[in-house]
Amino acid sequence: MTAPFLPFTRPSIDEETIAEVANVLRSGWITSGPKVLAFEAALSEYCGGRTVRAFNSGTATLEVALRLAGVSAGDTVITTPLTWVATANVILEVGARPVLVDVDPVTRNFDLDQMEAAITPQTKAVIPVDLAGLPVDRDRLYAIAHKHGLRVIEDAAQAFGASWQGNRIGSTGDFVSFSFHANKNLTTSEGGALVLPADIDPGLCERLRLQGVRRFPDGGMDVDVLGGKFNLTDIAATIGLGQMKHIETFTARRRELARGYFARIDPALGLELPVADFANSNWHMFQVLLPAGTDRGRFIAAMKEKGIGVGVHYPALHLFSLYRALGFREGDFPHAERIGAATVTLPLFPAMLDGDTDRVCTALKASLSEIA
Repeated sequence: MTAPFLPFTRPSIDEETIAEVANVLRSGWITSGPKVLAFEAALSEYCGGRTVRAFNSGTATLEVALRLAGVSAGDTVITTPLTWVATANVILEVGARPVLVDVDPVTRNFDLDQMEAAITPQTKAVIPVDLAGLPVDRDRLYAIAHKHGLRVIEDAAQAFGASWQGNRIGSTGDFVSFSFHANKNLTTSEGGALVLPADIDPGLCERLRLQGVRRFPDGGMDVDVLGGKFNLTDIAATIGLGQMKHIETFTARRRELARGYFARIDPALGLELPVADFANSNWHMFQVLLPAGTDRGRFIAAMKEKGIGVGVHYPALHLFSLYRALGFREGDFPHAERIGAATVTLPLFPAMLDGDTDRVCTALKASLSEIA
């Protein structure tokens, strides 16, 4: 019997959650309501009691965080070129200018030495990205930010369930943005959440989330800021509540599967493996770099023929046409460019079986041999 196709990711949603979603649909209240409030409360408890607000995407959380931090035209924000393009797009959305710095070739997160060197009087904030769920060094990051008076907006889209030195990501720090997209470790199908620092008014965050509307007890309303349409639905929040019950199990299983890859991948293949961090990383993705000169397109096709799906996370964003038009060029960030051109994401999700990692590694070796 031919084994079923193995995608690089698949959400795990239990029958209890599916039944709860059906109950919400029958209730007649399907947009933002009691389930969103319950989800925010659960997230707040998970993040050590900090204030958390739910959104319809991790992109919206980043944009609102920038606005709450006072970032606007004339400001610059430092981030990495090795991330989903939304991280830089939101900087443009608020009228500021993204300043990119190269990544550390080992962690693949942005290089903190280069980040500090890029700070100017126009720098208002930094957006670190925890690529594949491996946290940026929070101690050094915040030491630099405090030294220069910068706001930090943690793009922890991939880091829900990860930790830094024993503290859950989201339980400490400045702004922390999570994504709950379908491929994330915790999903709401689409969605996100923003953890707010103590000096930020949650009411302003809520108004920016929903058209700037301020409501009064007498039924009146006012609009005093320019807001967007970023609210989460009760349907999505119900999925998130179901997922919260399993997040520790999900993370533990991802770590087991990652250990399986390290044990099974043949060093002779010449693949560059990620950092083997089993204390902090949530193993959102298992990314390998193909040997120099490998035709990635042919490799992906060969893996697909063998029933294995792989992803590409991420091309270096400064080489996209939008960012070339802003003046970025090939050669600006050589580490990010090399990694972006060679990276592939192997299957990794909680429902995978131990034997699935064997399948992947067998296909990996055969595919590299075929296209050599």
